[in-house]
Amino acid sequence: MWKLARRALLYRRTAPPRKLRLSVNLQVANPPPQPISVESRFLFFSSTYYFPQNPRFFSSNSAESHDDLPSVPPISEDNETTGGFDFSGLNESGGFEDEDSIFDGVADIPDVNQGFSEFFNDSAAVDENLNSVEESVVLAKENDAEKVESLLSLLQSSGVVSGSIEPHLEGMDLVLDDDLVMKVLQVPCVPGENLIGFFRWALRKPGFKLTSQVLDAFARSICTQNEKREVYALWDLVNEIGEKEKGVVSSECLNGIIADLSRLGKGKAAFEVFSKFEEFGCVANADTYYLTIEALCRRSFYSWAWSVCEKMITVDKLPDAGKVGKIISFLCKGGMAKEAHLVYLFAKDKKIELSRSSINSVVSSLCRIKKTNKETFEEINKELDRETVSLALGMLNEYSAEDRNRATLPFSSVITKLCWIQDVDRAKTLLLEMIESGPSPGNAIFNSVINGLTKSENMEEALSMMKLMESRGLRPDVYTYSVIMSGLVRAGEMDEACKIFGEAKKKHSKLTPVAYHTLIRGFCRLEQFDKAVDLLGEMRQQGVQPKHDEYNKLIKSLCFKALDWETAEKLQEDMNANGLALNGRTKALITAVKEMQEGASAESNASA
Repeated sequence: MWKLARRALLYRRTAPPRKLRLSVNLQVANPPPQPISVESRFLFFSSTYYFPQNPRFFSSNSAESHDDLPSVPPISEDNETTGGFDFSGLNESGGFEDEDSIFDGVADIPDVNQGFSEFFNDSAAVDENLNSVEESVVLAKENDAEKVESLLSLLQSSGVVSGSIEPHLEGMDLVLDDDLVMKVLQVPCVPGENLIGFFRWALRKPGFKLTSQVLDAFARSICTQNEKREVYALWDLVNEIGEKEKGVVSSECLNGIIADLSRLGKGKAAFEVFSKFEEFGCVANADTYYLTIEALCRRSFYSWAWSVCEKMITVDKLPDAGKVGKIISFLCKGGMAKEAHLVYLFAKDKKIELSRSSINSVVSSLCRIKKTNKETFEEINKELDRETVSLALGMLNEYSAEDRNRATLPFSSVITKLCWIQDVDRAKTLLLEMIESGPSPGNAIFNSVINGLTKSENMEEALSMMKLMESRGLRPDVYTYSVIMSGLVRAGEMDEACKIFGEAKKKHSKLTPVAYHTLIRGFCRLEQFDKAVDLLGEMRQQGVQPKHDEYNKLIKSLCFKALDWETAEKLQEDMNANGLALNGRTKALITAVKEMQEGASAESNASA
């Protein structure tokens, strides 16, 4: 009996207003579910399922007191005795004849035996309904597809919007989130200026939280356009973000900016970005160092590039072998041979296999001949040259047999440098090693050693070296004969020099002016001016046009030593006929000798 009464009372609490009250035998068909708005959902919880949760009321013990039951709405007089229900279906024992029929079709009403908390599964149902309300609110705040399309069309337009794009963005009433920003960054053909304006506008919105992933995507979108103004604007924006928020700017973002600045030839700006890594809390990786060095070397800032190299070596973050080889080439191009050698040694210690061309470039750079600067009168540092060529020799000793066969150029550069610093003995020793172990020496290497021997006045060794050259099937060229003749002339051995000259004419149809000039100088030194004049005529017959230098020196020798102004005048006429002009000083010398000779002749005639 009490069980049925509790059911009736529960039904009374949840029943609709009396004018819509159903009869006892409820037959309610389940209507189709209707969508519930946000406002109706809150009303649903506040009215339909309003239960005063008195645990004593929901107790299953019929002996408990019910004095604390909450007050209920008043009941009309007609139904005062029945509490507003029709109990005509009660049987004699006080129960309903058909207890199940009273709640037919009302399956949603909870069983009071389960209790209110059990029906909602310990308030889980309430939480689920509240979550659904929150989801509906979020869905209500999602961007409309038309608004998104309008935004993308606005960003892709160029020159349509005058001034800043931000006021137009404010008027679109967009919900800003990561998805919208990433969608904008992935759209092609968006001018960098519009993209930067959109990003600055997004950063000022209170609901937008910038992340490293979004910033990296933004930086990539700007850098791919390869525009100088946009890249500088990007760096200004990233610099502002890095100074305000730590951990947002990533190494990948900064590396992309450095790479783009390098492509644009902005080495100083790239170095500025590199110097911000520590301040922004970023860790420079191997690509960071390489990209910065590349950017600086493209603008010939080799000293700055070396400072970056030193940091790279200190933190032990060398890039791959190909990039290390490029760094070495950059330094060699900038004349920093010793620094390039240090990078080579460090890579060698780290077991990095460098290309043979990179190693050859280091050797050639160490053996580069630096000539005297005539403007600054800078003298050649012979001690430094000896140090660098010793480093090059050490590298040659590490060449394998296979590598030696393809290393003619580095071996040649070492021998040339040895002869330059007058260390001919080591040059000759290295040449003999090449003959024995490779690479096979050519004319250039033999000529360097022969030239060094002639300058050291070791003509016997020079002649024997020329014979060794011929024994290996090599043909001495005109330069070889000219070098030998020059050494013999300096030694005063004109007969031997003439023999070499005759041999050279047999093996070469046409000699250079240097070969003739060497002998002319020798004949003038011995005051054999007739032979010198004859040799000058032979030059023209052989098709070798004498230069101003040959005429000038021969005329001076005739005037100073032989006082033969008549022959000097003939040579001057010959020069004019061949389109050569004698300088004024030598002309004055001929005139002075002529006047002196004529004056002396007049005095002798007068005295006679």
